[in-house]
Amino acid sequence: MKKALVCGAGGFIGGHLVNRLKEEGYWVRGVDLKSNEYGNNNADEFVIGDLRDINIVSEVVSDDLDEVYQLAADMGGAGFVFTGHNDSDIMHNSALCNLNVLEEVKKKRIKKIFYSSSACMYPEYNQMDPNNPKCSEDSAYPAAPDSEYGWEKLFSERLYLTYNRNHGIDVKIARFHNIFGPMGTWDGGREKAPAALCRKVAEAPDGGAIEVWGDGKQTRSFLIVDECVEGVRRLMDSDFIGPVNIGSEEMISINDFAKMIVDISGKKLTIVNIEGPTGVAGRNSDNRLIREKLGWAPNMSLREGTEKTYKWILEQIENKQ
Repeated sequence: MKKALVCGAGGFIGGHLVNRLKEEGYWVRGVDLKSNEYGNNNADEFVIGDLRDINIVSEVVSDDLDEVYQLAADMGGAGFVFTGHNDSDIMHNSALCNLNVLEEVKKKRIKKIFYSSSACMYPEYNQMDPNNPKCSEDSAYPAAPDSEYGWEKLFSERLYLTYNRNHGIDVKIARFHNIFGPMGTWDGGREKAPAALCRKVAEAPDGGAIEVWGDGKQTRSFLIVDECVEGVRRLMDSDFIGPVNIGSEEMISINDFAKMIVDISGKKLTIVNIEGPTGVAGRNSDNRLIREKLGWAPNMSLREGTEKTYKWILEQIENKQ
């Protein structure tokens, strides 16, 4: 039986990844600052611990592990990442987690580790046109991310690649593009756009209005978490290091995305655009490389993924009430 460690297992993607590994017959240890608030806690062993603490890392990165999945990071949606108020925490906390985990993986001679990077590391200058963003993997340099979160992700990518070159560790790097779905943060200030919009629509009275940050013309693609996990597992089982995009190529404006959610809800709502942090003008996954290297790319429609997510968030709101 293979043994894996999932760092960040108390989080949204981490919880889903644990489930996938269990389905495949793995023994799984999870570690995070907290357990999953939605009960998505299916690891064989779960350690509440801080990966900034090298003693915790030494405990959870044991020499009997076959694989490590490093998803732990200090992160959130636009309201957390793009205001500038959390930049020092984002850079310090996430970088320290990666430094500690990689060094312990080297020390314990663990052969394979996955790192979850982000599309936020792509240069801002290639994402100024909402209708024609450039996010191919080879467009990363000259580097110019639009946030410190993106800069930390870029630094950590290079960190992992140095451990591959200097210490022979088989690293796998994926750049996630706006992962969403059930059992993810949907309120409290760290939620991302799909969850925030689903919550706003679900809470709005029929005939009312919802607020959308910016002019709503900014574009994104969003990937359902099940396909994200599928991509991670395929990358880990391949001989490709990466970095590689794991995202959808179905680009949509934020206003049109909000309209889709309103339509799913069956309500009649008005969209009101207000000032707020928005990030780059356009971002969309380029899946040419993942098709070439893995013979696969995500294909679930945004509508299908959004229907699943809206239904789950609506249930959370009703249960809370």
